[in-house]
Amino acid sequence: MMAQLLSLGLGRMKQPKVIAEVLGGILLGPTALGRIPGFTQHIFPSQSLPYLSLVANIGLCLFLFIVGLEIDASIIKRNARMSAIVSLAGMALPFGLGSALSVPLYHHFIDPSVQFTHFMLFTGVAYSITAFPVLCRILTELKLLDTTVGIVVLSAGVGNDVVGWTLLALSVALVNAGSGLTALWVLLTCVAFTMFLLFVVKRVMLWLARATGSTDNGPTMFYMTVVMILLWACAFFTDIVGVNAIFGAFLAGIIVPREGGLAIALTEKLEDMVSIIFLPLYFTLSGLNTNLGLLNNGITWAFTIAIACLAFLGKFGGCTIASRLSGFSWRESSTIGALMSCKGLVELIVLNVGLSAGILSPRVFSMFVLEALTLTFMTTPLVTALYPPERRVIATSGGAPPQTRDDECRDFDADKKSLVNEEQPWRHRFTVVLDRIEHMPCMMALTQLVRPPVPDFSSLTTAVSMSTASHPTPSKHKTPEVSISALRLIELSDRTSAVMKSSTADTLTHTDPLLGIFRMFGELNDLPVSTSLTIVPHDDLAHNVVDHAKRNASQLILLPWLPPCVGTAETSEGGTPRRDKFDHNPFETIFGTSRDRSTSAVHSQFVRGVFAQSETDVALFVDPGNQLNTGAGTGGSHHIFFPFFGGPDDRLALEFVVQLCANPKINATVVKMEKREIGNTQIERPPSVYSDIKADTNSLALLHQHGVTTSTMIGFPDTVYGQANTQMRMQSETADSIVWTRYAGRNLSDSDIPGPLRAALSRINFTSLASPVPLHAAIQRASMCQRVLVIAGRSKRLAVEDHRAELKDLVEEHRVVGHEVISKTIGDVATAFVVSGCASAMVVLQAAANVRME
Repeated sequence: MMAQLLSLGLGRMKQPKVIAEVLGGILLGPTALGRIPGFTQHIFPSQSLPYLSLVANIGLCLFLFIVGLEIDASIIKRNARMSAIVSLAGMALPFGLGSALSVPLYHHFIDPSVQFTHFMLFTGVAYSITAFPVLCRILTELKLLDTTVGIVVLSAGVGNDVVGWTLLALSVALVNAGSGLTALWVLLTCVAFTMFLLFVVKRVMLWLARATGSTDNGPTMFYMTVVMILLWACAFFTDIVGVNAIFGAFLAGIIVPREGGLAIALTEKLEDMVSIIFLPLYFTLSGLNTNLGLLNNGITWAFTIAIACLAFLGKFGGCTIASRLSGFSWRESSTIGALMSCKGLVELIVLNVGLSAGILSPRVFSMFVLEALTLTFMTTPLVTALYPPERRVIATSGGAPPQTRDDECRDFDADKKSLVNEEQPWRHRFTVVLDRIEHMPCMMALTQLVRPPVPDFSSLTTAVSMSTASHPTPSKHKTPEVSISALRLIELSDRTSAVMKSSTADTLTHTDPLLGIFRMFGELNDLPVSTSLTIVPHDDLAHNVVDHAKRNASQLILLPWLPPCVGTAETSEGGTPRRDKFDHNPFETIFGTSRDRSTSAVHSQFVRGVFAQSETDVALFVDPGNQLNTGAGTGGSHHIFFPFFGGPDDRLALEFVVQLCANPKINATVVKMEKREIGNTQIERPPSVYSDIKADTNSLALLHQHGVTTSTMIGFPDTVYGQANTQMRMQSETADSIVWTRYAGRNLSDSDIPGPLRAALSRINFTSLASPVPLHAAIQRASMCQRVLVIAGRSKRLAVEDHRAELKDLVEEHRVVGHEVISKTIGDVATAFVVSGCASAMVVLQAAANVRME
């Protein structure tokens, strides 16, 4: 409980969870709560300490087994040249400084019965080691794994960890041995045992994994049993030989096969119990041995500060200089040095081994614990300051930084402007977001919609040939080839397995089932698909999508969404909808939570984040009924309905409809909606409804005349309507008229129209419709069509009309509750179609940020 409570606050500071666990153990010990009279005697009585120590050591063996599973030798092989110098320098200089500092420390604080060489060796190892598990977590959370700096640090950290554990095993062997000859025998025995595991047992484990099908379907019960027996057998052997049980557990983790994600699957089965129960117990035991109250005089604090400063300077200086000599810039070199100075859990394990062996005194142990805590705490903010996102260099397969990316983006932007602003509004570079298997049908349907028309269709061929015969089509009017970048999103959780997946993202890109399905979909439909995979925390998912689209110069982001199921409201005795009395829970406001924590509701936050941050046009595919019936298949013709209300999002939607209708199998009805008084209406509604809506719209118009915005929603910036002042209305109406005239007012017999555009416009029926209740009118017109795909602009910014009053009436008519999340996500117009249920599917579009600000 103490560790979890501390992690809530430290997590917001981007600190790894190990900080909270170490602090929790220290606070439970004699440093803080242990000072309360009777606390230690009742909570941690002396009779319980042997059992606590036993369980903690079992948990420590399991943790070191997971650390061994994390270490991938292929990482060292791929980056041996870059990381070898950094790893060696990051161990040699700190080891020398630690050995030098051990001289005054030994004379001031260590009992003379302890041999100086043993203490010096432990001090040097504690200085030179790097916390690889914590380092992986920091690299993942700071999104550095795909940078050149992250690759070097990861491979150097693996080598550092292996050498560090070897040195620690040597240190323990020397301490436990009665003579140098005995220590040599222990060391040679461990080397022989390690060779036997690496060259014999490892091959047997791989054969057994393949024979039992564990590499294909995850570890079987039999294979899991064999792995556990191997783990405890290795731990037992190294313990009786005279080293420590944790080294055997570490070796057992290294020899487990990596094929088929087997190591990740084993980690998933063990990590929860280890991280929730066993590790906190180990830190509690460590905290009971840590008493910061012993740092009670000037000389002790002077040595503590010296320990921390020299430990940081040794790691930071050695790795920085080595990186600089390897060709990195000073900024990158200093970032590598700052990351390698992370201590975390591994140094605490070294210190506890030294304390249990009697080499370290409680005072020196507390001094080193404070040093490890300080260096781990400062790693994240220091790296963030030294290596901000705009300075990062993404590594490529060949190791060279992509220097031409900015030039390519500028070329793509120019190409995009020339395509969108000319007569043909074709968008051809798309980013497709894949996050769940249930969203795959949505993304396949939307991708099928935006694909270019097949050239051998008779109608399109005829139109193009007629245009070419009379006026040759310039090259700029050619339909460009579609380029699709599929981005697979995986949420980074607190689990170690998630960090392991992020470090092997390159492999997962080729084995991920969602990406495999979408690649096959692209091959079957002759669509070029490039794939990528990213593992980031939930709060960074939206930013990652936006950044990926920007880096790939995408012109449209394609998102899926299955909206929360809206239910029918309960009615009171008078027949009016009755609200749930728990709708306004004060605790939800205090803690920022919501009652609706369904998958769709949580996913809507991600969708709204993309809408809010995107500098690229966004198309959201909405499946209202969770049963896809899009009409985007290959057989038969399909109909699109688009109500044009105006605004930048609707103008984008109109261009999108024109592009879709370039496909001969798609036709559309585009209705320009206009709000007018009852006398000019073209639909028939009950008079009672008209009177209510008329009063609401009149009051709304009065507010607009005085420049008052009617939305007071707080939270996402994309949920607030723009000020409907006269200047904004004139600008928006002018832009609407230009776009409407460009497509609806064209004479198809005009020879200046390019062939593909003429063919697309011939399949669109442009009409106008005036009504005091435009949402009702649009729904009624759409309901006349069968198998209809509704396209709408999101219109959450710079909207000319606010439909909130009419949407409220529409919701009450259908007696629907739970529409608030939908309205915040896709806007009022699209929400009206979802609530009414007249659309089999929808596509909601939002224009890019630079367009919305014009």
